[in-house]
Amino acid sequence: MTTLVIYDIPEDRLRGKLADVCLDYGLQRIQFSAFLGELSGNRAQEMLLRMRKLLGRKEGQVQCIPICEKDFRRRVILEPSKAQFRPRKRDQGTGPA
Repeated sequence: MTTLVIYDIPEDRLRGKLADVCLDYGLQRIQFSAFLGELSGNRAQEMLLRMRKLLGRKEGQVQCIPICEKDFRRRVILEPSKAQFRPRKRDQGTGPA
């Protein structure tokens, strides 16, 4: 099943270790602290056990969210076009803009 893993971890080193676990389980990074991929229920539980050991009593939170195929197909991804982020050149010598 498609699985979304997100986490909020203040400690840099621990955050990196959790990212490595996600990558070890074949998930792809889609945001800085968000990973997405196919995991069976057993693989997700196995991954969460590894993460729980790493997290211990340290501050932070991990969420593992299974997404059904129907809902996953309905997702919307917004990405700005590159043109929108180019700084506009001011008109030079043509009067007020």
